[in-house]
Amino acid sequence: MKYLKTTFLLLLAIGFIGFSVIEKPATVMTKAALGKLLFNEKVLSKDSSISCSSCHHPNLAFADTLPYSIGINGKLTKRNTPSVLNMKNRPYYFFDGRASSLQEQALMPIQNPEEMGLPIKEAVQRLNNSAFYNNQFQLVFKSNVTAKNLAAAFAAYENTLETTDSKFDDWSNNIKKLSPAEERGRQVFLSDKAKCFDCHFQVDFTDDGFKNIGLFNGKEWNDSGRYLITNNIQDIGKFKTPGLRNIAVTAPYMHNGMFETLEEVVEYYNNTQKIVPNSVNIDHALREPLGLSKQEQKDIVAFLKTLTDKRYVKKNS
Repeated sequence: MKYLKTTFLLLLAIGFIGFSVIEKPATVMTKAALGKLLFNEKVLSKDSSISCSSCHHPNLAFADTLPYSIGINGKLTKRNTPSVLNMKNRPYYFFDGRASSLQEQALMPIQNPEEMGLPIKEAVQRLNNSAFYNNQFQLVFKSNVTAKNLAAAFAAYENTLETTDSKFDDWSNNIKKLSPAEERGRQVFLSDKAKCFDCHFQVDFTDDGFKNIGLFNGKEWNDSGRYLITNNIQDIGKFKTPGLRNIAVTAPYMHNGMFETLEEVVEYYNNTQKIVPNSVNIDHALREPLGLSKQEQKDIVAFLKTLTDKRYVKKNS
């Protein structure tokens, strides 16, 4: 009976309060360290079943392996889960760019009914009701938990998730050489023929713009993307250009997770009309086939793999 009573009290404490049974330090001295704890905290979902890291897996370059991630009550997200690595310098967030800062972005998945489903007011209350979190926020922010400092903690942590230690970075710093295939791929990537560099440039290989790459026809392909935010007819079917760092380890690809491999992605770009022959508002650069040879496509993939940070490179690769 004593055992049953103890077990019941333990389950009550975990189930009713809902906080994750994860190892927590006695004190957290920085906003980023606090944000990291919150990133893994399941109490920030309506039923305390998932956290941010349930979809943005740290061991998977902070992405997911599913076309659509699983939210509370088994609900599927409307779009593929992008990695949150290298988000520090982005002007927009989400595929449709509906958030313009990490702070704004951080709170949206928590209250999204298809993701974590918890109103921010309730999330703040839950954290304030926790002696541990209330103490940590007092130490770090000198105040109780608020929506503003909750978002600031998340943003501080995500600002630390930058990767600059890839084979490409070693090549850029004259530390290592690219293989013949990787170098050929780099040259094709930069070429007017492939047009990759038109959108994927700067330090994180993105222009931070929005493009319609042909995955919209208003019928079976009907996610209007950026248009849903701006109501500008010119934005129909446009999505944010993703950065390419760690792209080799963040499959599946595209806003709908339709491609499982980089080879499929490059083949699609080579001739978009094969999959969506009646696309609407496609970018002018992709209206005609690129004419890449099989070897050129393989070489581009080889180059893209050099953008993987060493912490995510498999030892046997």
